[in-house]
Amino acid sequence: MKNLKILFLLLIPALFYAQKVRVFVLAGQSNMNGFGYNKDLPDDLKIFKDVYIFQGNSVPDGDLNGGTGKWEVLKPGNGTGFRSDGKTNTLSDRFGLELSFAREMKKLFPNDRIALIKYAREGTSIDSAAKANFGCWDADYYGTNGLNQYDHFLKTMKNALSETDIDKDGKKDIIVPSGILWMQGEGDASYTEAIAGAYYDHLKILMNQMRAALLADDLPVVIGKISDSGKDPSGRVWKTGELVQYTQEKFVKKDKNAAIVRSTKNYGYGNDPWHYNSAGYIDMGKKFAEEVFRLIINFEKKP
Repeated sequence: MKNLKILFLLLIPALFYAQKVRVFVLAGQSNMNGFGYNKDLPDDLKIFKDVYIFQGNSVPDGDLNGGTGKWEVLKPGNGTGFRSDGKTNTLSDRFGLELSFAREMKKLFPNDRIALIKYAREGTSIDSAAKANFGCWDADYYGTNGLNQYDHFLKTMKNALSETDIDKDGKKDIIVPSGILWMQGEGDASYTEAIAGAYYDHLKILMNQMRAALLADDLPVVIGKISDSGKDPSGRVWKTGELVQYTQEKFVKKDKNAAIVRSTKNYGYGNDPWHYNSAGYIDMGKKFAEEVFRLIINFEKKP
């Protein structure tokens, strides 16, 4: 009995000082990276409390500097152009869905700290046959130096989760993996029907690998449905976009812990035919939050 009392007294401080942190993974290609302009942001998306982000340095396949980063309080500037050497984060003048997503998550989980782990790179595909000069997410693709985008993602995860006190408040974090957000597919929709048709299998494997990396086989996954601006002489930018869209819908139909954001079809575009405008990224973050929250409620009800 005496030993039990001593154990109880030892556990009290650990429980008191532990801090629950909900972790969300954001990954994909350019429309996950984000091309919104910071100057277009409303005031309530400029300052955050109890929300943190670790963004892995985005590099080509084979580069040895992928995945380096540093935890910081979330603020505008984690869109395209962001870079990090692991000691200093250099913010850009762009943002992605992370800001409005974090705002909604804080409303839905006001008592939890929110942490985002982000790694995305423009133009990348899952299929190695569609990587071109951008990069490949296929874990089995060797490439230069044996490094691909999935390797950079894993390094990002390792570096981020090695920190046990994200907010530096002296309390050990209790990490609660809460969801994976994936916005990608345009790269695989730019080539042949065979590549686009294989997207379902490639997406399924990759999402399960990411779940395994977070030690949660049924972790909620939300994907963004690719869309086409039509700003091309041919009338469509993505040659086999409809086929990738079909396989995306197939994935969420067959995976009971997955959902899809379809509002992308209504978004306007910026100064090019590939990337959404600022309003699109703001809405996309909100829609991702709504979908992942619905999945989390069901996921956490399980015994």
